[in-house]
Amino acid sequence: YRLGKNFAGRNATHQMKKFTLDDLKTLRDTLRIPISDEQLDSGSLYDAPFYLPDADAPVMKYLKEHRAALGGPVPSRRTEHKPLNLPGDKAYEVVKRGSGKQEIASTMALVRLLKDLMRDKETGKRWVPIVPDEARTFGMDSLFPTAKIYNPDGQNYLSVDRDLLLAYKESTSGQIKHMGINEISSTAAFTAAGTSYATHDFPMIPFYIFYSMFGFQRTGDFFWAAGDQMAKGFVIGATAGKTTLAGEGLQHMDGHSPILAATNPGAVIYDPTYGYELGHIIRDGLQRMYGEDDRLQEVFYYITVYNEPMVQPKEPEDLDVDGLLKGMYLLEAKPEGDGPEAQLLASGVGVPWALHARELLAEDWGVQANVWSVTSWTELRKEAQEAEKHNLLNPEEQRTPWISQRLEGVEGPFVATSDYDFMVPDMIREWIPGAYGVLGADGWGFSDTRPAARRHLKIDSHSMVVKALQLLAKEGKVDPSVVRQAIDKYDLTNVNAGQSGSFGGES
Repeated sequence: YRLGKNFAGRNATHQMKKFTLDDLKTLRDTLRIPISDEQLDSGSLYDAPFYLPDADAPVMKYLKEHRAALGGPVPSRRTEHKPLNLPGDKAYEVVKRGSGKQEIASTMALVRLLKDLMRDKETGKRWVPIVPDEARTFGMDSLFPTAKIYNPDGQNYLSVDRDLLLAYKESTSGQIKHMGINEISSTAAFTAAGTSYATHDFPMIPFYIFYSMFGFQRTGDFFWAAGDQMAKGFVIGATAGKTTLAGEGLQHMDGHSPILAATNPGAVIYDPTYGYELGHIIRDGLQRMYGEDDRLQEVFYYITVYNEPMVQPKEPEDLDVDGLLKGMYLLEAKPEGDGPEAQLLASGVGVPWALHARELLAEDWGVQANVWSVTSWTELRKEAQEAEKHNLLNPEEQRTPWISQRLEGVEGPFVATSDYDFMVPDMIREWIPGAYGVLGADGWGFSDTRPAARRHLKIDSHSMVVKALQLLAKEGKVDPSVVRQAIDKYDLTNVNAGQSGSFGGES
């Protein structure tokens, strides 16, 4: 009604887009703004003067005094970055040394790293683990005795697991936010902790971990709001992948969260395989968001981890850390020998399939293949797009995308796989210097073992071999008949013949 008779009571919603001069005068009178008719009549409607009471005006004094009494202006942001004293090498030893003979999932490797990071005297208290459901699925019960679960009223009941060493413990001084099965409140908690550097002048490090299918798919709008508020922290899509979480129902099978996450400008996305990769990604993320760094710091990291156990290797001495952080590095060089070459690219749980495919190509078909661990399809794409944008505006000073530089002189064809939909590895197609064959886990979930699901979706090691042979045949480097031979040899249409991965039911 304050907008005047042309608006009040007309139920016009958004259809009324323009003021008349009379409407503006009515609003002025209603709000008692001391601007004369002459001032409004003298120019365009859109040149109306801006009115701000003098600093010593009663209304300004009242406003400032009462806001001060309530703790200051709202909303307000503290924009001065105060770098934290971050943990050193020792905190990352647990993932650098590997798991020996023990098979552990990347989720467990990450939780072990988190536990050590939370022991740091400087930054340990700033971590905020946030779990919407099933902390034990992620192995986070190891944090219960020390970090405890936050409850403002403490624990007022006897937990059913109280006799266990890792019993459920709530406390008024707890550090873990256990939100119940509520991803919306969990994302809100992530946003609150992730923006505390600006709202409370106290940087906190949220670590929000959830079933990856129930993240960006379920609360993507809240992640957009978090990014819009420049939230920082780690978002962990656990039990990730289309085929890896076997036995919990098809609705859990995530083949597209990295695609949705890639639409969020604030998300830095990684899909690592090994614990040592996680260590470097987490360390670099802490440095970027909370340390001294020249990069944009108001970002959050989305990292996918899995529940499929595997032996976690020790960090290689000659590890290409720069490539790892940029999104790709050479994991295994091709074996010695003659024969056509191929390049196998994989991320996450797909890397062991690529390593197996490398062996099959060499032993069965005389093809020598390199294996590349792609830690981030998205970061590779972002960097390439930045180069393209630079080139659009700087024709005299052209830049070559990093991935094109890295693969310069590398002999194709290139075959890529992951536990995600075709669109994920396909993100970098434009900058691959050769024939590029992508395998994708498109479609609904498949209720079977991991190897069977991967064979059904044609993303497994044997599918990589056939795809590589197909591309080599197109280039005239192998006889076209070997493609059919490989399909028959590996029984590629039989889901029960799959060999990529363990059968499931463990984490």
